[in-house]
Amino acid sequence: MAYHYETIHLEKGMYGRSGQSFAKTLEELDPSEHYRGTPLEGLDAFQRQLKRFDIKVKGAGSDMVEKFFHTAESSVLFPEFVSRVVRQGLEEGSILPDLVATVTHFDGMDYRSITSVPTEEDKKLRRVEEGAAIPETVIRTQENLVRLHKRGRMLVASYEAIRFQRLDLFSVTLRQIGAYMGRMHLADAVGVLANGDGNGNAAAVYKVGTSPISGTAGTLSYGAMVDFWSQFDPYTMNTLLVGSDMLLAMLKMQEFQNPLTGLNFQGTGTLTTPLGAKLLRSSVVPAGTLIGLDKRYALEQISSSDILVEYDKLIDRQLERAAITSISGFAKLSKDASKVLKV
Repeated sequence: MAYHYETIHLEKGMYGRSGQSFAKTLEELDPSEHYRGTPLEGLDAFQRQLKRFDIKVKGAGSDMVEKFFHTAESSVLFPEFVSRVVRQGLEEGSILPDLVATVTHFDGMDYRSITSVPTEEDKKLRRVEEGAAIPETVIRTQENLVRLHKRGRMLVASYEAIRFQRLDLFSVTLRQIGAYMGRMHLADAVGVLANGDGNGNAAAVYKVGTSPISGTAGTLSYGAMVDFWSQFDPYTMNTLLVGSDMLLAMLKMQEFQNPLTGLNFQGTGTLTTPLGAKLLRSSVVPAGTLIGLDKRYALEQISSSDILVEYDKLIDRQLERAAITSISGFAKLSKDASKVLKV
């Protein structure tokens, strides 16, 4: 039985279409819905092209890098392969989904978000008498633009250096590049959570030993954490982001030695606090700092592009130097949905 994917003409111009990725272009030419009920169901258009050219990218029996360059058409698939593996590394183990309330895709470098800053009276849903005006919640655009940042790594290698390397081994390096990029994005997100996005919405900073936080400065106690948690009303501190130093201090507390908390950690590897917040660790958090947030309302991620690779160099020049980049930024949604505790 002949399939449509076997007759598609591949060319590098498929990467240059404005606002459309190579994968999306390929999917339009070869829709996956046409393969329902066939042995190819479950594969996307790119994976079907790998099958067409018999390129195995995973496992001990994966092909050499040079397999992509056996024909002019199969070489067109190489930049998309690089992009996918880098994205896999970026997403593996990423804690960004646990910090971001929503992701906005935006074509540009300067983005203006929206905000609503209700007063204490606005937050109270009072009863509306007959004929009376209904209280208003005003939504407006932010005064200052949110700047997006281009993050990436330069892949430097000659075709001769990697042509006989297995794709599975080559993928390890690409995933590492993705992990580096993910760390850069996380650092940007943490910076916005703590310092705001330039619209006067930096998080409130509390210090242990200074009212309303009890305890002794320089020492993290469970009482101080409870006081910090209580500052979030009407929001809920459902996520707590800490560095390694604060994580160790918390795990040594008697309250964190509750058998159920320990059982959950030992059984699933998931850290939770007795306060119900999800505990996340990252080395990008400054020492002696805890960042609490209501994940539902704190942060917006703006993505201007997917993983981009310099496809001309990867196809025509067979690597040499190729930039792998991603453009994104973060906007603060609700000022009071994130707060910082200094020990």
